[in-house]
Amino acid sequence: MQEPVFAGRRVHPRALVRAIDRRIALVHHITAFIGAVDPARPEHALPAALDGAGRREHVIPSAALIQLRPFGREPRQRPLRRMRFRQPVGIEDPHRFRQMGRAHVLAWRRDLERRSLAGTTIRRKLSALSSLFEALCEANAIQGNPVDGVERPRMGSQEGRTPAIGDEQARALLSAPDTTTLQGRRDHAILATLLYHGLRRAELCCLRLADLQQRRGLRHLQVHGKGNKIRYVPLHHAAASAITAYLKAAGHGNAKAGPLFRPVSNNTQGAVRAITPDGVYKLLAKYSSKVGINVEGFGPHALRATAITNALENNADLGKVQEWVGHANVATTRLYDRRQGRTEESPTFKVAY
Repeated sequence: MQEPVFAGRRVHPRALVRAIDRRIALVHHITAFIGAVDPARPEHALPAALDGAGRREHVIPSAALIQLRPFGREPRQRPLRRMRFRQPVGIEDPHRFRQMGRAHVLAWRRDLERRSLAGTTIRRKLSALSSLFEALCEANAIQGNPVDGVERPRMGSQEGRTPAIGDEQARALLSAPDTTTLQGRRDHAILATLLYHGLRRAELCCLRLADLQQRRGLRHLQVHGKGNKIRYVPLHHAAASAITAYLKAAGHGNAKAGPLFRPVSNNTQGAVRAITPDGVYKLLAKYSSKVGINVEGFGPHALRATAITNALENNADLGKVQEWVGHANVATTRLYDRRQGRTEESPTFKVAY
């Protein structure tokens, strides 16, 4: 059984169920947030909007919010469920939501600050609200985004919170799997793919045999990233060797439409499935414990930060690294740069008496 395609991306069935549940919950929330709307009922009729051709039509704003990412963390959408927006700014009637201005957003921000929320939390909530208004603007339901220009709390650090490991730890992690077994070869190939290419966990789980492609004489990975964006990443020779050894042992090297990395257990009941994001997390936890990596917050995303930091340490261009890992903004790539955290280069070790 082939895995379903959702929002243009191949998705594990369990991830699909979770994605649909999230959409249902979010649409219900937004509907309650702006008022239940039924244009057929006069008491629920929305103010009419003018489209580009001058025709008057009714717009249902919640319909604009269904196109969300299929799985993984959704920091821009999750706060919408508990933003507590209307009460602090004095909006009682949902229809007044259309007349909201910058003053309402500023009042809400002051309320968040009064509640002593962290700066990162306030930034995330403002970002979620801005995304909501952008969707409503796109649906021609409102005329502008009142969040534009509202100052957000400054980041307390130029680094994100995702940790990175050192080169020796990365080498130990790559050597941890027992490559005399099928599972060990698969795990070694997964770790190499993450460490040498900086992929997101969901991107790795979406890889298919057909995503191993030749481009200009070099093997590439076709990576399906966030927002249905596709990028092509040259395949590192070490990862290529590990993948070749795994496919030779697994025997599914000719199943081009099938998943690249699969479970090795026999309880799949004949279905061809990809390894799940949770499976990748457990795999990494197993080997990090084996080699003694005890870093707070360590997980698959830490390997992404490690790959970015290692590339920058070896004189890779920041703009090229941004394209390599699929960041929309170079500022996001800088948050993953841990070069300032290299303790062996600290002035502490330059002091001598």
